[in-house]
Amino acid sequence: MPKDMPEYRKEIDRIDDEIIRLLNERSKSVIEIGRLKKEKDADANLHTAGREAEIIQRLTKLNTGPFPSEAIRSVYREIMSASLSLEAPQRVAYLGPRATFTHMACMQKFGSSVQYVPVQSIKEVFNEVERGRANFGVVPIENTTEGVVNHTLDMFIDSNLRIYGEILQEVSHHLLSKSGLMEEVKKIQSHPHALAQCRNWLETNLRHVPTVEVASTARAAEMCVDDPTSAAIASELAGQLYGLKVIKARIEDNLNNFTRFLVLSQKPSEQTGKDKTSLMLSVKDKVGALYDLLRPFASHGISMTKIESRPSQRKAWEYIFFVDVEGHINDDRVSKAVEEVKARCLFMKTLGSYPAHS
Repeated sequence: MPKDMPEYRKEIDRIDDEIIRLLNERSKSVIEIGRLKKEKDADANLHTAGREAEIIQRLTKLNTGPFPSEAIRSVYREIMSASLSLEAPQRVAYLGPRATFTHMACMQKFGSSVQYVPVQSIKEVFNEVERGRANFGVVPIENTTEGVVNHTLDMFIDSNLRIYGEILQEVSHHLLSKSGLMEEVKKIQSHPHALAQCRNWLETNLRHVPTVEVASTARAAEMCVDDPTSAAIASELAGQLYGLKVIKARIEDNLNNFTRFLVLSQKPSEQTGKDKTSLMLSVKDKVGALYDLLRPFASHGISMTKIESRPSQRKAWEYIFFVDVEGHINDDRVSKAVEEVKARCLFMKTLGSYPAHS
């Protein structure tokens, strides 16, 4: 005989009670793991990206539904975030202010139970982690529409920080204002990258409305609070934070608009089996130097996923290359290829081996 609604609700209450009991049981084990980590290495990262990826992969594979697998990722991100805070307070520095896409990327990676530290520049993010005032830092590195963030690349030249992980964040721009009415908009403000990513939509729909560049999309939203004639191009989170209404959602010209972020740490990430290695190197100035440089990766069957060049800023016409390859520096093929490449360089630095975004 089918159950009635009160019986189903009673069953849900019983299951919820059991979930709470199990979460607390899980938390006791997490606290003990944290204690053992500190005994082994007082300065070790308590956050282990490889272990997180392993848990999510195992649970989504076990899931038979109807609970959606993508929701498992979100639920366990928060469970692991809360668990990590039980081991020790975790501080994550990021390019602020709140409600920027960098902030959203942080929350995607670390959940809501860590202490977020918004700073004013990419350099400050590096400084917070280098000085030990933050366990991790999060900085943008490239966007599918606007390309690479050169300032982030330049910071790695003199920094000893490691790349600990990467985050791929979808960038969806909304036109926001206090009233939510397009006809009241006399000015549009946003970060220069956001304005560029919405250029075609703005020219088609609001060609005669002036645009103003500001420090961030979140700052643009904040400025609309006391100015009903201003609109901001910002995230949905920024709109919620500052009490703005959506005039038009998803106005970015490229709907496949993603920004890649890097997670910075003083410590290396552990090997997971699905990793990426980032290198910084300078080549000798001779004909065919770049070809000779890349040949070992091909000969060892290693896929190179990215290469960018930047002026060294130390000598005219000298360039530094940033290269991403698939695999971990401890993988036999990768280490052999890197050694061969190193012999052909003026200098080389391994920026980090870390879990590839999945």
